[in-house]
Amino acid sequence: MQIQKTSLPGVLIIVPSRFGDERGFFSESWSRRTLHEAGLDLPEFVQDNHSLSSAVGTLRGLHFQSPPHAQGKLVRCGRGRLFDVAVDIRKGSPTYGKWTGCELSFENGCQLWVPAGFLHGFVTREPDTEILYKCTDHYAPDCDGAVAWDSIGIDWGLTDPPILSAKDARAPALNEFDSPFTYQGPFDYEARL
Repeated sequence: MQIQKTSLPGVLIIVPSRFGDERGFFSESWSRRTLHEAGLDLPEFVQDNHSLSSAVGTLRGLHFQSPPHAQGKLVRCGRGRLFDVAVDIRKGSPTYGKWTGCELSFENGCQLWVPAGFLHGFVTREPDTEILYKCTDHYAPDCDGAVAWDSIGIDWGLTDPPILSAKDARAPALNEFDSPFTYQGPFDYEARL
C-alpha cells in the first residue's frame, strides 16, 4: 500500500495495490498488518457503512460524531467518482478550519483516512456513486452533528447548487459552531511515515 500525507497532518491518502489480469483485478483494501509494516497503526474499526448517491452533485456533509463516540473514518469509492473532504475542527490546532480534499473513484482505488476531530463530507461526480467507509466507533444519534458545507471556503467544483439533505441544509456555519474537539498534539503515526 502507498501512504501519502496531505496538507492536514493526520489526514492520509491510502492507495492499496491492485493485481490485475484479463479478468479484472484483486485488491486488499484493508490490512492492519500491511499498514503496520508501513508505520501506520490506525484505531480499531467497529462498523462498515455503505451509501449510494443517485445523482451527480449530491453533497453529504460536513459531518462529525462527537465524544464519547467520536469516529475516525477510512473512506473509499466502490463505484463512480466523488470528491472527498476533511476539515480540522480541533480547538487549538494550528490547522483549525483548514480543509483538504481528494478524488476517490473506482478507477483510482484511493482511500482517505479522516481521523476523529475532523469534519467529513463529499460530493458526487458521477451518477450512482457508492461510498464505503470503515468507522472507529458505532453510530450514536445523540453525538451526530454537522457544519454547513459552504461556510469554510471549500472548492467543491460545483457548477449548480448541490443536492442536500434537510439536516445538511440547516447545519450551522463554522464560525457559529462550538467544537467538542481539542487539539492534543501531532498524531503518533505522522512521525513514523
